[in-house]
Amino acid sequence: MQSVPPELARSALDAAPDAMIIIDASGVIRFANRQVSALFGYPHDDIIGRRVEHLMPERFRERHIADRQSYTHSVRVRPMGVGLDLFGRRADGTEFPVEISLSPIEDGEQVLVAAAIRDATDRKRAEAELIAARQAADRANQGKSRFLATASHDLRQPLQTLSLLNGNLRRQAVDPEATQILAQQEMAIGAMSRLLNALLDISKLESGAVKPDPGDFAVNALFEELRLEFASLADNKGLGFNVTPSDVWIHSDRSLVEQILKNLVSNAIKYTRRGWVALRCLCESPSSVRIEVIDTGIGIPADQLHHIYDEFYQVEGSVDLREGYGLGLSIVQRIVMLLEVKLAVQSEVNKGSVFALTLPAGHGQAVGQMPRKSAELPVRPAPDEAHVLLVEDHAGVREATRMLLKSEGYRVTAVASMAEALAHAAKNARLDLLVTDYHLQHGETGMQVIQALRAALHTPLRALLMTGDTSAAVNELPRDPRLRIASKPINAERLLATLRELLNA
Repeated sequence: MQSVPPELARSALDAAPDAMIIIDASGVIRFANRQVSALFGYPHDDIIGRRVEHLMPERFRERHIADRQSYTHSVRVRPMGVGLDLFGRRADGTEFPVEISLSPIEDGEQVLVAAAIRDATDRKRAEAELIAARQAADRANQGKSRFLATASHDLRQPLQTLSLLNGNLRRQAVDPEATQILAQQEMAIGAMSRLLNALLDISKLESGAVKPDPGDFAVNALFEELRLEFASLADNKGLGFNVTPSDVWIHSDRSLVEQILKNLVSNAIKYTRRGWVALRCLCESPSSVRIEVIDTGIGIPADQLHHIYDEFYQVEGSVDLREGYGLGLSIVQRIVMLLEVKLAVQSEVNKGSVFALTLPAGHGQAVGQMPRKSAELPVRPAPDEAHVLLVEDHAGVREATRMLLKSEGYRVTAVASMAEALAHAAKNARLDLLVTDYHLQHGETGMQVIQALRAALHTPLRALLMTGDTSAAVNELPRDPRLRIASKPINAERLLATLRELLNA
């Protein structure tokens, strides 16, 4: 085979886009193409015969001599300085980032090394800009998260005040017309609450503020919370709410799965005129679990199934379009995609629907509650004798809650901070219930209040934690049999029902 003429080979190397040099075993540059002069700023003749270390910053030269000698004993094609930041040094003393690839060349008995050198300034700049953009995006998402958390809390506070004041007025109204007006007001407040919750949920999902935090959790504990929340709602409509106990565990984000099921159960109750709504869990395989929400409701026509996850879409023939805004299933769909799980639906008009959520199976075992000694169980006072300590820093919510509880027969002490709560407990050791907001002034939290009072009173004080914060931090709070957590705005009837249930816990 005919060899390439030396002149053609040199022309090809000079035409290469990268700077190329050839050095001998002692590190002396024997060849340099035209790009070397353009890149480093030296005349061609000044480069030939110099050691290769002349083209790098002085701080790297001593180490490079050792690395170069090591390479000559194990020559192979490879990039230089993998995982390191490499720099070249121009004739004017300026430094710039480089990428270098090494290739051995056999020339008789001696081994030469060809090095292709590329200026990495533009790539490094692009990487730095990408990192800066990612950090800016992270800061923006953190800002959105803080804004949504603040908006969630601050918007719910006045709604909470309105709801509790309405409940108090309904207990005092005797005129039928006034009673009807207050009932209409209660419906309007409920509609505002549902819309606010839905819009905030969608905003958080779209902003990227919601990040899944998967873990193993027991289905039965989640089912019990759903039963407590929705049993009275179903009963008010004359519906059965059947929850099948389960010893299955799931691996996913508990708070997000709970949000999915709350929306599905709420929808099932809303669209069921008569019959029942059921919640059950089935093991599909050793690695997957299926939770089903079943109802005997109005059903969904086949030609509408592909629309049900659209925002503001409601099934034709709904019992009352004013009961919702068509956002529940849109929220569900977003969470399902975020969790990368499956949601299927089967429905038949006038017979009902089945929504099936398939999730990864978890690992765990049921933990039974330790039996309490009888001495640890205080005497349960009658509701009209119970002493409630209310801790709420928002004056409007505090006063509305105090008036409602007083009208129900509770003896209420209302304070604004943990210090005031502890001062009252020091003088009045008999406290039956604690009702506290989660976010208090000066960075205090309701959980800190609960822990401090339980420690001060040396008793597992029954406590209700109310919050307008729907972040993962709240959903991950430790639970115990004498603690309930309620999301604001909570209406008067549900608040009182929760307190009665807690009083008998």
